[in-house]
Amino acid sequence: MKLTEVLQAGRKIFSFEFYPPKTEEDARRLFDTARELKALDPDFVSITNSSSGSIPYRTVALSGVLKAELGLETVAHLTCVAHSRAEIKEICLRLKAMGVTNILALRGDIQNVQGIPVRRDYHYAAQLVADLKKAGDFSIGGACYPEKHPEAATLEEDIARLREKVDAGAEYLITQLFFDNDFYFRFLERTAAAGINVPILPGLMPLTGYKQMQNLTQLMKVSVPAAVRAGLERWAGDKESLFRFSVDYASAQARDLLARGAPGLHLYTLNRSRAAIAILKNVKGGPAAA
Repeated sequence: MKLTEVLQAGRKIFSFEFYPPKTEEDARRLFDTARELKALDPDFVSITNSSSGSIPYRTVALSGVLKAELGLETVAHLTCVAHSRAEIKEICLRLKAMGVTNILALRGDIQNVQGIPVRRDYHYAAQLVADLKKAGDFSIGGACYPEKHPEAATLEEDIARLREKVDAGAEYLITQLFFDNDFYFRFLERTAAAGINVPILPGLMPLTGYKQMQNLTQLMKVSVPAAVRAGLERWAGDKESLFRFSVDYASAQARDLLARGAPGLHLYTLNRSRAAIAILKNVKGGPAAA
């Protein structure tokens, strides 16, 4: 099923994000996680593309395997920096053969490319979206950044590039993670004013530690509220308490987003199920947060 059909149904949707495993142990953990999360009946799962080595093709293969073996609706990430136009045509044929009808089109992180030359057929995600649209029979999405892309000079400039992706054929958007819901709702106001009227799914991820927070703030330029910093510092030496704090914070975020009109939730899992299960249990079983 195409993701656009699910979004048009009008109900809240829930989804998870995985990344391709690099080792046999990683693969076992991923499939254990996928089986556990399948029990929550997600609307789809997305498979990232790290743009390094042979992993871009693992994304394609994993998308097909999770759909065929576990019956999960999958969204394959494809990036500009990992593929030439000829490779994109080949990948589209593979995805169609496997029954995968959903793609998330991204530029990709140039600094993450390892062992392969950066492709230059595409410079912007809008170009990739346009080619995927020509390939036909796909529901195409894109990424967006409520606090702006780290490389964009201003949020206005970033939204202008986003409008180009939507004009090229992107039918929905998934946000980078954020920890302050006001960023998301202000972003919706600005994108609507720019003529962007596709569904925008908020992406959430509970923080697992201080180092992870530093990576997010330094590499992705994601803002971390004082309350989150304080919780990470307070529970730094207590793994279980830190887990509960992170899940509780993400759950409050999720309830607030849904109560205020977000179309659903996209949870970044890091290929682990425990936090995602706890968050959805809290969201579906408890009252909306103020």
